[in-house]
Amino acid sequence: MTLYTEKSFTPYHIISIFRRDEKIGSAYFYIIENRQGQYGLIEDIEVIEKYRGQGIGKELVKNIIEIAKSEDCYKIIATSRTSRKNVHKFYTSLGFKKWGYEFRKDL
Repeated sequence: MTLYTEKSFTPYHIISIFRRDEKIGSAYFYIIENRQGQYGLIEDIEVIEKYRGQGIGKELVKNIIEIAKSEDCYKIIATSRTSRKNVHKFYTSLGFKKWGYEFRKDL
């Protein structure tokens, strides 16, 4: 398994995990700045179905946490639809806490 992180010229990272030449998981991590400093937003964690349950998602998030620390982020936000209880358990198992509500307007 190979972990590959690509930082673009815009303030985000694309984190990917490969097994041999096949990309088996990826996530986007955005760096956002506000009056308190920089924070991170995790989006679109994806693991190929046959590799789910093998710790690939955890490895992605652990790498994101290290990136956030190196970028001096003071927090990381991860969002999930209210119906995705398994995703909520995933994030809480990694030390995330339920904090508030997300509001959305589709355009």
